[in-house]
Amino acid sequence: MIMIIYTELLALLLFFLLLFLYNRKTSNHGRLPPGPPGWPLFGNLFDLGTMPHRSLTKLRNKYGDVILLKLGAINTMVILSSKAATEFFKNNDMSFVERTITETSRALGYNKGSLALAPYGAYWRVLRKLVTLDMLVLKRINETVVVRRKCVDNMLCWIEQESSNNSSKGVHVARFVFLMSFNLLGNLMLSRDLLDPNSVEGAEFFSAMMGIMEWGGHANIADFFPWLRWLDPQGLKKKMERDLGKAMKIASKFVNERRSEQEKVKERRDFLDVLLDFEGNGKDEPHTISDRDLNIFILEIFMAGSETTSSTIEWALTELLLNPQAMAKAKVELNQVIGPNRKVEESDIENLPYIQAIIKETLRMHPPIPFLVPRRAVNDTVFMGHFVPKNTQVFVNAWAIGRDPDVWNDPSVFKPERFLDSKIDYRGQHYELIPFGAGRRMCAGVPLAHRILHLVLGSLLHHFEWRLDESNGVTCESIDMNDRLGITTRKFEPLIAIPTKSCS
Repeated sequence: MIMIIYTELLALLLFFLLLFLYNRKTSNHGRLPPGPPGWPLFGNLFDLGTMPHRSLTKLRNKYGDVILLKLGAINTMVILSSKAATEFFKNNDMSFVERTITETSRALGYNKGSLALAPYGAYWRVLRKLVTLDMLVLKRINETVVVRRKCVDNMLCWIEQESSNNSSKGVHVARFVFLMSFNLLGNLMLSRDLLDPNSVEGAEFFSAMMGIMEWGGHANIADFFPWLRWLDPQGLKKKMERDLGKAMKIASKFVNERRSEQEKVKERRDFLDVLLDFEGNGKDEPHTISDRDLNIFILEIFMAGSETTSSTIEWALTELLLNPQAMAKAKVELNQVIGPNRKVEESDIENLPYIQAIIKETLRMHPPIPFLVPRRAVNDTVFMGHFVPKNTQVFVNAWAIGRDPDVWNDPSVFKPERFLDSKIDYRGQHYELIPFGAGRRMCAGVPLAHRILHLVLGSLLHHFEWRLDESNGVTCESIDMNDRLGITTRKFEPLIAIPTKSCS
């Protein structure tokens, strides 16, 4: 028994000695970014709290625009200001161009086929090119206007029906926007109504995708202590493999059906057709995209589009309900530009500056992914005078940047008017507003997201009058504005609001 205790103590001392030597080695290269002291073994994990994007923002006043944390065994640099983000994306993009790969994203090789997570190289460039120059080029986006209009109309009908069946309790806004987004992506990607009540495969695919998003949004202890990966202590990777396998099997069936149909249906060309028609040169790019990577790409489109759209619209409508003057201005603009006898169309967006300002202000205050998708240092490097060791994980805190007091007046106040006379946009060129990232690995879906967000919000405001359920004690003063982290940052308490069809 005594020998066992001595052995364990010796192992513990050896661990701390190695940790000390590692820290000494990195410090000899130069001055690391500042940061709070950490606990033995756990490092700064306890500094994250339940809402890490908020907790870490508070550290800026003490430690500055860039801080270094030790999250378990993982070095993590956090960008906390617009100034640091500008330096990061404008002058150091290539030094941090690789992604941090979580353990759940390794399930069934997902990370290798993913546009968001794939190593920066030939395969990534092929996918990026297909998305930006073929799938989401302006011509193709314009060609699918009717599809988006149909899906939004369906959403309005669902909400109207739910409201009439349950008028006293309100509707779960984000749920209906999510369903619309999911169905829209099914139409754009596969030319299928996946939420058709008669589609058994659609229902199974939807269920599997819900599981994937749930497991992918959990904090995983194996990401902080890599030597625990083999153990999968929370069972998250196993659950991810189960649901990812189900979804990939169904996606594979969709792909095989399309291959058999391609000879018969020449005129259709949706996103799946673009992927199937790809022919690479076989040198610096593959001859074709493998079946596995095809399936992964399909799943990624659904994950990226559905969650971000629904969470953003939920936050926008919540802020408008809390700010009646902003809601009134939006309604006046819609009535003046659209009028009572027609629907909001995508062609109206450029004539709706206040609706555009609401979307920007919502993305400033509630970016869908507060830390963006984590980057990784390719080699030892120097950033803003600090030594950053190779493989350091990087969190760009878009939530903190959107509330940077050096850039924004009254940063915690919802004020769409700040954008009416401003050229600041969220397409990656203005580093004070980066909800979709910036640089080479910026989200490729921004052109489509821009259309969808404005069309959905404008349609919801024009078609319905919205109010809180005050009969059940929900008021502007009592509504919960806390958020929770998952795949995206959602409201902790979902918005339940009562719609009434507009008389206009």
